[in-house]
Amino acid sequence: MRVSTFFVLVPAALVVLLQGCATAPPPAQGAVRSRVTPSDPGISRLSEEQARDATVYALGLVGTPYRYGGNTPESGFDCSGLIAHVYRHAAGVVSPRSTSGLRDWGRDIPPQELRSGDLVLFGATSQVTHAGIFVGNDRFVHAPSTGGQVRLEHISAPYWSRRLLAVRRP
Repeated sequence: MRVSTFFVLVPAALVVLLQGCATAPPPAQGAVRSRVTPSDPGISRLSEEQARDATVYALGLVGTPYRYGGNTPESGFDCSGLIAHVYRHAAGVVSPRSTSGLRDWGRDIPPQELRSGDLVLFGATSQVTHAGIFVGNDRFVHAPSTGGQVRLEHISAPYWSRRLLAVRRP
């Protein structure tokens, strides 16, 4: 069994899959729901252990097809659907389901303080249009665009470094 298949199938068998792409899903069986809601800006929701779990889970989803509005491994992901799925299933934390909602979720941190599990937010202007999960070693996981797949990118690549708008610690 491929590692990415393991990280997708085993957690999927243990938790309730997300029901809709625009609504917050119910807590997974056995998951501890964060007492902090997405409307509580400035508070870090993830412990270092949860951040590590989210990182490992996100890496296991590399290769999943992109699908606009997608929020499950079976249907594919868009960028915010990937983030919502990862944080929900790996850390039991509910995130906003849009890039604009992610802009105010968690707390701003300086790019030099990035740790695995942090959000990286991108845009060509001041408006956030894309997001990913930082996984360490100058790389992040994201669902890029129609026809693509969830993949790893270097945050220092010219395309991404010019568009980095914010780093958030969920």
